[in-house]
Amino acid sequence: MAKLTKAQREWRPGMPKKRRSTKVMFASTVLLLEAFVAFFGTLVVFGLKRGEVAPGIILGVGITLSVVLVLACAVLSKPWGVGLGWGLQVLLILTGIAEPMMFIVGILFAICWWYGIRTGMRIDREVAQRDREQAEWDAAHRDEAGPETP
Repeated sequence: MAKLTKAQREWRPGMPKKRRSTKVMFASTVLLLEAFVAFFGTLVVFGLKRGEVAPGIILGVGITLSVVLVLACAVLSKPWGVGLGWGLQVLLILTGIAEPMMFIVGILFAICWWYGIRTGMRIDREVAQRDREQAEWDAAHRDEAGPETP
């Protein structure tokens, strides 16, 4: 049998499901798309500059960047996760040194990153406010509900 996660071990019937952060979902989407772009950009640079730079260096750096972009999704909920994401945005922009079109692609992804973080934080605040208001309403109207039917 598979090992249970901490959340699975602590779950009890009737416990509300914890909401996922919209900010984290938006940021993860951007990072995963960037990972694909970095991988395909690596193949472009490999094809265009194979004679100028050692193929192992091109593939090693590009694939490492792609893997780091994917792994960064796992730490977005940590306080320093968004800062890591901003660092990766700068790194993606700097890949324009190897292929100039990546300057444009990197800047466009940085704009997507900024918008996803900003909008995700706003949506998370609104959801938290709505949950607080719902909890207050439920507490105020608990007596009016009557017996619950299964």
